[in-house]
Amino acid sequence: MEKGNERTSTRFIKGFIVGASMLVPGASGGTMAIILGIYDDLIHALCDLRRNLKENFIFLATFTLAAIIGILLFSRPMLTAITLWNKPMMFLFMGAILGSIPPLYRKVKVSRIKPMNIMVACVGALLGIMTRYLPEGVFQLNEHFDIYYFIMLILAGIVIAIALILPGISASYILLMMGMYDLTLLAIKEINLYYLIPLIIGILAGTFTTAGILEREMKRHPQFTYMLIIGFMLGSLVQVFPGIPTNMELLYCILTFLIGFIVILRIGKKRVY
Repeated sequence: MEKGNERTSTRFIKGFIVGASMLVPGASGGTMAIILGIYDDLIHALCDLRRNLKENFIFLATFTLAAIIGILLFSRPMLTAITLWNKPMMFLFMGAILGSIPPLYRKVKVSRIKPMNIMVACVGALLGIMTRYLPEGVFQLNEHFDIYYFIMLILAGIVIAIALILPGISASYILLMMGMYDLTLLAIKEINLYYLIPLIIGILAGTFTTAGILEREMKRHPQFTYMLIIGFMLGSLVQVFPGIPTNMELLYCILTFLIGFIVILRIGKKRVY
């Protein structure tokens, strides 16, 4: 029982950190889940929900509750830190992302990387970079409710779910790109169910569909899938990169980068795959 409680508390802390990171511009919840070593468990729990309902539901509910609390409580201090120490914080995230890639690379499970899968990683990196340059305001939604609004919110929810599941793609950036960031925050604050319900329907549909595809491909083509994920993560560095630091800030950025890289790399070495 004590061991189970320890797993639950650890899961809660990880969910809290993933949630807190999701509103950080350029930060990916999927990437943070990989960094913390909980990504595969989340995908499996989503896909296996009906076959082991109680255990998977408790796992997902605990993680989701912690993520929501992290979003509500910790995102503001995180954003304040990013505002005050933007470049050192962003270099910390870059170090953490790069530090998480070697443990993820070991999941490929073969000694030789196929040339095709190296190309797949490059494509993933390119797609991750391209999300930065998509035009903003794609959906241009407003507060007036109608059928078109309802359908577009469901479609937007599906797009957001894909961003949530795929590492290297920032859900907050996708919201900005679709012109929905402020509207979504306002809807959460005011508990606007006309806005939130269709959005949640789309997020749930997109989450289960994307997770199912990912888990199936992880089993059938692990090298292909993980190399694609690594590509996404490398591409996300472009979104996180804040520019070249100067003067003393350069020293701070090198220091925070090394801290992020070394800490996450050491955590990754202790995981059992």
